[in-house]
Amino acid sequence: MKKVVALVHEIFEDLELMYPVIRIKEGGIQVVIAGEEKEAVYHGKHGYPCKSAEAFRDINPSEFDGVLIPGGFAPDKFRRIPEVLHLVREMDKQKKIIAFICHGGWVPISARILKGKKATGTTAIKDDLENAGAIWQDSPLVIDGHLISSRTPEDLPVFGKAIVEALS
Repeated sequence: MKKVVALVHEIFEDLELMYPVIRIKEGGIQVVIAGEEKEAVYHGKHGYPCKSAEAFRDINPSEFDGVLIPGGFAPDKFRRIPEVLHLVREMDKQKKIIAFICHGGWVPISARILKGKKATGTTAIKDDLENAGAIWQDSPLVIDGHLISSRTPEDLPVFGKAIVEALS
């Protein structure tokens, strides 16, 4: 069975975490929610609670087929956590799925894996993506190899579908 690690931290964008998690599970793919601490409860921008099953430090990238990076303000926290950056770099080296939406692009930016890659995100991080060497595209869905990106919650239907298809 395929397995995805979904990242969570305070002030995640509720829909950008939960919608893809549900879609991925519907695709018969196991999802493990990971946060800074195991079994901690984090709250989304709109108050939705999400409990982590594992801590970032306990995630072994070789045991997963992909990583889901939601937007909101959580990516600004993720990008400062060495274990998260290590996870994303290892997933990139192994050409495993790295799916990010909205402000989630800050994490692959900080992991320094986007140079020369096509990507999208909210227009608020367009300059950040381009300054990291990414080729920004204003599109609901951008796929460049194992990288899957979308802009906002409006893009969730194509984002969720693309993740499931890439893992099937």
